[in-house]
Amino acid sequence: MQTLEQIIAQIKPLNQDAMRKAQIKLDGLLKPTGSLGRLEQLAVQLAGIFGEDAVNVEQKKIIVMAADHGVFEEGVAVSPRSVTAIQAQNMVHGVTGVCVLAKHAGAEVVIVDAGIDCDPIPGAVDMRMGLGCGNIAQTAAMNREQAETLLVKSAMLAMQQAESGVRLLGVGELGIANTTPAAAIVSVMTNNDPERVVGIGANFPSDQLQHKVSVVRRAIACNQPNADDGIDVLAKVGGFDLAGMTGLMLGAAAAGLPVVLDGFLSYASALVACQIAPQVHDYLIPSHFSAEKGARIALEQLKLEPYLQLEMRLGEGSGAAVAMHIVDAACAAYNEIGSLADSNIVLPA
Repeated sequence: MQTLEQIIAQIKPLNQDAMRKAQIKLDGLLKPTGSLGRLEQLAVQLAGIFGEDAVNVEQKKIIVMAADHGVFEEGVAVSPRSVTAIQAQNMVHGVTGVCVLAKHAGAEVVIVDAGIDCDPIPGAVDMRMGLGCGNIAQTAAMNREQAETLLVKSAMLAMQQAESGVRLLGVGELGIANTTPAAAIVSVMTNNDPERVVGIGANFPSDQLQHKVSVVRRAIACNQPNADDGIDVLAKVGGFDLAGMTGLMLGAAAAGLPVVLDGFLSYASALVACQIAPQVHDYLIPSHFSAEKGARIALEQLKLEPYLQLEMRLGEGSGAAVAMHIVDAACAAYNEIGSLADSNIVLPA
């Protein structure tokens, strides 16, 4: 198994020459220059990743990292903790939201058990670090060694997907109460007060929101995470699912795979991934603008503008599944639209 440092060292900058050539090709297609807007920008990004002659994403996969959270004990979620395990089993059976949406996007869903509080789930990838992480309002979510181990294991999983022919990787998560550690991460990484980033998650009562804010404040105060050390932040106020998504982003970038983000939870993991390895940013594709309160703050810090605004907050990777249609559209336009030259059309300079 590789070390985290070895994985990070494999992340290459985008191929600027390929991007330049891709832009020239796009400008010569049967359309007004720039008229496909951000689809053209996306095609250029993909050219930078794959090369200008290989802009395609035929094989797609969404990896969902699942784990339970000790902070559930603080009363920050309305769903029972057992729902994490139940929904993980439903994912194995292909009946959850992300599974249905992914199917119609031509993507396979893989569920990874990074630490669900239950017996091992047949059909899930076993990456269990424990039966849920620590209660961040009282102690660290995990120790640093656990965080590094999970980062490497999940990074290697992403790299294995590239080796098997996957061309586009989506990330998702599953874990009751996980918007609380995600808000803690965003608060720390963006230097914003929890009041500005804590949202209702999965229908948490708005009249109890101040309690959730106070829990995030306590988590930060008792753990004192270092915003300049992403692994420290993950270990102290994160969770197994969030660390797993961070590792997936690092591994995908190392393997030259574009990564489609989901919503607020994935933004939190992306903030950490980009702190650990800033070059990861070039491989990220933001899917949708999450309805969670701190979404805009996280996205502004990441300097990412999502392609969709659907007021979604399901999680699971559902937004990534929907956005994969957008990636397909960018590839189709780049590869299949005819050229101006072939139609003897000359646009004014």
